[in-house]
Amino acid sequence: MKFLAKVFACVVVCFGACVVHAADNPLPNVIFVLADDLGIGDLQPTNPDCKIKTPNLQRMANEGLTFLDAHSSSSVCTPTRYGLLTGRYNWRSRLARGVLSGASDHLIPDDRETVGHLMQRAGYHTQMIGKWHLGWDWARLKEAVDGKKPQPGDIDFTKPVINGPDINGFDGYYAHCGSLDMPPYVWVDTGRITAIPEREEGVTSKEDPYGWYRRGPISPDFEIEQVLPHLFDKSMGHIKQHAIEAKEGKPFFLYLALPAPHTPIVPVPPFKDASGINPYADFVMQVDHHMGQLLRTLKEAGIDDNTLVFFSSDNGCSPQANFKVLKEYGHAPSAGFRGHKADIYEGGHRVPLIVRWPAGVASGKTTTSLACLTDLYATLREITGQAVVDRGGEDSFSLLPTFKGVGKTDRQNLVSHSIGGSFSIRQGDWKLCLSAGSGGWSAPREPDAKKQNLPPLQLYNLKLDRGEQKNLVSEQPRKVDSLLTLLNQLVYQGRSTDGKPVSNDRDVTFLPKDVSLPTTR
Repeated sequence: MKFLAKVFACVVVCFGACVVHAADNPLPNVIFVLADDLGIGDLQPTNPDCKIKTPNLQRMANEGLTFLDAHSSSSVCTPTRYGLLTGRYNWRSRLARGVLSGASDHLIPDDRETVGHLMQRAGYHTQMIGKWHLGWDWARLKEAVDGKKPQPGDIDFTKPVINGPDINGFDGYYAHCGSLDMPPYVWVDTGRITAIPEREEGVTSKEDPYGWYRRGPISPDFEIEQVLPHLFDKSMGHIKQHAIEAKEGKPFFLYLALPAPHTPIVPVPPFKDASGINPYADFVMQVDHHMGQLLRTLKEAGIDDNTLVFFSSDNGCSPQANFKVLKEYGHAPSAGFRGHKADIYEGGHRVPLIVRWPAGVASGKTTTSLACLTDLYATLREITGQAVVDRGGEDSFSLLPTFKGVGKTDRQNLVSHSIGGSFSIRQGDWKLCLSAGSGGWSAPREPDAKKQNLPPLQLYNLKLDRGEQKNLVSEQPRKVDSLLTLLNQLVYQGRSTDGKPVSNDRDVTFLPKDVSLPTTR
């Protein structure tokens, strides 16, 4: 009984503290916008030599804080989204490499702590809109249709979807399951399929090298070219709907996951041909335009001052953007960093990150503080005044100390992950890649690197060699050993933050063949 009394007293004190916090400093609305396959070089705020006009995001940066050393936890879609929402490195999950499809079952179990759960506990309405790409459970056909025997994985679109974002802390969602080039092309509104597919549709890369998408079922209310503006319209409608409640002390959290500028690259007028470069550049300009609309909506709704808006990308730019053409116009999607989407090199996972909050973030500032998208969890946990727990945000460090443009976060290291499952470990200026090649799609790919007998480890000093060209493994053996030891520690303690060791969801292996951990002497 004494124990229960102490627990109850603690809860009352904590609740009282939260009430005082809310009364004196109303909690901000929070919007996290995640672009898809947008390189750090594709925006003016993070690349002075950018040849694509992005005035709205430049204005957002002028009114907020721009991170110059921010990273996604992975260089591809699904794993980054896992890390963003859980505050936990993606490779701790059961997904060891690659991405999910549009028909995959759910990846994040309902008992895994997420940003959505965190915000619900703080009294927020939580909504997800856009590209989910973390799987949900479609109903499967069990009986023949039109005389055809169902195949494994065939979907019954007449039945609801279960285990979507609603089990991961979102009160509601309006989403497409995979990337915009992955069928089925169906909108799901909090478990309800909005329209049953009536036909199959697709475009080959030969028909359109920019606008291709895989053939599959498509609903009559799903228009590929209109998906991007449609999702922004949905988001702006959501903001208007919740603005009054927000002013009355019921804030909202909106996770807006864009399908662009990922394939299909389908800019619409007046953005089509607007860049004078290629459709990819046009599509980036369209994303920028819609961000301007969203920010204006906040002002018109009267909630701009106390709304915290993040803008970032899930990984680096994809080769689908046509690097050859972009280079002809002097544009570099990776801004001089090596590699691109899928790679362990910086171009794979170094991403733009802009934060705007008139009431809480200094304007016109930049920071070189090391940041990862997993840090959203700890940032919002600190803003909402919630306690640190062992399971939840295991790899998340609050960005709040940087919001005035003068402080640094507590993040001292960063573990990155490629599409093929290769790891890198960063500490200070030093980065160790546990791969012989890119670990992804750029040259040399792993099979080619091994054929060339390239060393299985790569060590770079990013301050002196931002292009990751000079491998210092043989010159700095002690640095290699210390980084391998650090990575081993971070992997097996189940966290990179302080706290009790916790387990990973699988047996995580990270050493390349014929590489062993340094022996202690």
